[in-house]
Amino acid sequence: MDLRAEVVAVGSAWARALCRLVHLVHDLDSSGDWVLDGSRTCAHWVASVLDVEVCTAREWLRIGRALAGLPEIDAAFSSGRISYSKVRQLTRVASPELEGELLQIAERVPAGRLGVELARWLAGHEEPADTEDRHRAAREVSWRTDIDGMVVGRFRLAPADAAAVIAAIDSSVMAYRGPAHASADASVDGTQRWPSVSQQRADALVGLVTGGGLGVTTEVVLHVRGDGCSLDDGTPLAGSVLEKLVPGSFLRALIHDAHGRPIDASGRHRHPSTRQKRVVRERDQGCVDCGARNLLEFDHDPPYAVSGRTVIDELHLRCWTCHRARHATGARPRRTRRGNEADGG
Repeated sequence: MDLRAEVVAVGSAWARALCRLVHLVHDLDSSGDWVLDGSRTCAHWVASVLDVEVCTAREWLRIGRALAGLPEIDAAFSSGRISYSKVRQLTRVASPELEGELLQIAERVPAGRLGVELARWLAGHEEPADTEDRHRAAREVSWRTDIDGMVVGRFRLAPADAAAVIAAIDSSVMAYRGPAHASADASVDGTQRWPSVSQQRADALVGLVTGGGLGVTTEVVLHVRGDGCSLDDGTPLAGSVLEKLVPGSFLRALIHDAHGRPIDASGRHRHPSTRQKRVVRERDQGCVDCGARNLLEFDHDPPYAVSGRTVIDELHLRCWTCHRARHATGARPRRTRRGNEADGG
């Protein structure tokens, strides 16, 4: 059998089995039979006999309970129309009255985008005060020791707070990572390998926490459009949150023309102006080579040494990894994200 076909076949069988398991765990919980073995809860019994973590068993049980009251989503899960990943997200927000509308969203977007789409849907169907209360109640920071001795942490923050934290980390990375045109075999720690983006972010976070704060200026981009407010990555933001940020913030507006295109701006200075950066960021949305949406830089094409100017049409967004590689090799990579050939610079 072709490996691709085999992956699909095994994956489909696994999805059906997982769906059946979720239902069985729920039925077992309802029956109370797990008490006969002296377990504290049904989740503890499942974790013990299947040799999984209790949190995994609890998640199966939560989904099973939710599906009992969501017949449309349950039927879509059982038939294979939607994946377990989507069911996990849907069962956190769906109700019997609204499951049909949410199921339509789940069926038209990939699993990786469903969280943002559901958050956007909630923002349009929830009072701003209720959204703020829900976000405040759900905030958390937790950590645990992993099997290799490393400490693994996670946080859940309201969108505006998370954007500020992420901007501080990435600004620190961009400020201290070294020049974009460094050779491909250079590194920031004296070895022959650059630390990965995740490693540099980890170093930046430690530095920010232990060093007493941020030494570089950060910018959080908030979009205010006719259909609502959002962060730069599309995460919806309640209008009431924006209203609270405005009095203590320095604001700039990015104006679009009648066709929705950001207005051009130009200049003869080496580095793009703040306004030019906003225009290019709005136009490209991410790295024109790999599609990354963070650690972005503004690349000249043709090079500034040739043109002697900085104008919107000759600037492209590139993540610093693609930017560095391009300067190191002189290559003119292809825009894989949009299917167009990218300009060199």
